Amino acid sequence: MNSRTRKCLLIFLLFPYVLVKAQQAPVSNASTYQPPVFNDASRVEKIKALLPAIEKMYKDYALEKKFPGMAFGIVVDDQLLYAGSAGYTDLAKKIPVSSASLFRIASMSKSFTAMAILRLRDEGKLKLDDPAGLYIPVLNDIQLLTTDASSITIRDLLTHSAGFPEDNPWGDRQLGITHEAFMVMLKKGISFSNAPGVAYEYSNMGFAMLGEIIAKVSGQPYQEYITQNILRPLGMTHTIWEYTKAPAGLLAYGYRWQNNNWQQEELLHDGVYGAMGGLITSIEDFSKYMAFQLSAWPARNDKETGPVKRSSVREMQQAWRFNNLDDQFTYPNGRTCAMVNSYGYGLRISTDCKGRAFVGHTGGLPGFGSQWVILPEYGIGIVVYGNLTYARMSVVNWAVLDTLIAGAELPPRQVPVSPVLQQRKDELVKLLPDWNGAEESKIFAINFFPDHSLPFRKKQAWDVFEKAGKIIRVAELVPENQLRGSFIMKGEKADIEIYFTLTPENPALIQQLDIRQLKRE
Repeated sequence: MNSRTRKCLLIFLLFPYVLVKAQQAPVSNASTYQPPVFNDASRVEKIKALLPAIEKMYKDYALEKKFPGMAFGIVVDDQLLYAGSAGYTDLAKKIPVSSASLFRIASMSKSFTAMAILRLRDEGKLKLDDPAGLYIPVLNDIQLLTTDASSITIRDLLTHSAGFPEDNPWGDRQLGITHEAFMVMLKKGISFSNAPGVAYEYSNMGFAMLGEIIAKVSGQPYQEYITQNILRPLGMTHTIWEYTKAPAGLLAYGYRWQNNNWQQEELLHDGVYGAMGGLITSIEDFSKYMAFQLSAWPARNDKETGPVKRSSVREMQQAWRFNNLDDQFTYPNGRTCAMVNSYGYGLRISTDCKGRAFVGHTGGLPGFGSQWVILPEYGIGIVVYGNLTYARMSVVNWAVLDTLIAGAELPPRQVPVSPVLQQRKDELVKLLPDWNGAEESKIFAINFFPDHSLPFRKKQAWDVFEKAGKIIRVAELVPENQLRGSFIMKGEKADIEIYFTLTPENPALIQQLDIRQLKRE
């Protein structure tokens, strides 16, 4: 055991970690939002079997990085499946962290501000391509970087592409400034790093401006608007903006590791810059927001019950502004997998080499570090808080997500089969392998037989079906989307995959068909 390990072990013994076992977040009477139920009992059980390993991953990371306290949660579809915690919210009073402890989540707040903007947009009160100066007049007098620069739009602010320089950690210290102080700052002018709309550069100032726009359009402070129109409808009744309003014993105090000891950070008051990072919330409350973000998928005909339309939530989660390509991204197990990183509306979007989309955000302020990530296609998400200055949570969260997907062998959530896709599948099954009456069936698009003649298709089908032998079962259709899918025809000797795509016309016809033999394990 080396000296560093001995020091970490001593710290661990001095501040014993307390694990709070799984619990579902209580449903508030104030909540009007009813999440859809996607639960798959088998996959929930698989995830539960991994919880001891995941718990250990978080605890080991907390020990290694010297966190005074940590809280984390795993969300599956519509519920907080598991909540864990470790250490203390208040080292002096030895108050253990729990899933109800209130941590400042810093920039994880940005997506709430973005969601409020989209709600106002959906109500017809603003447009994303409106010039920001329409709502913050002082911006009209600011000299842009170049004479040919376009005006800063609301969309530019949402996607960190207004031309402002990256402003961490300067922006963090602006958290509590007033509207008047912010206006004085803007009247002095802005130092630009780019022309608006040209490139991504992370800007807390931009989200402070979005808070001002929410206040201008709604007629109330952005904190009140977000609380009344997003937080309370989701049942986030314990989430606050100002730390002095936290109930006794629940507030997590922030710390910095310095000179081999924890030193308490001064808590920052709420203000104009809170729109970029001011929310204070618990694992229990935030899990409801994560469930709402997940519930936007898949697109469907269900009644809208959330505070914002599902289509607007999906819009938030799109990659609107490219950030970077990390061709050497490495998962914690050492596996290299290229990662494309982009920004949506108040959300970071990452897509790995396997096409898996990760949506969420990090958060960091003096005394705090946090991160949440959801995989919309899989219906799962994780969130973790730590009360250590700029605590980096991405390393452990990538490891946990990789463990969840691989360990539980989770497939992506399947979209529902459209009636026309099912109809074309049934019609194909009747035609294959003979193709008798295919040309008269009227189920194939105008390109189908010119692309490959009927004699060619007959020979191809017979070659595959002859090797498969008698067909004993036709499996269910697996849709890729509403007009594309595949199914397996199981033969005595081999299996056959049928993959087909339909046209955009109405009714949709088969434009492409691939038939191939599968290798049996």
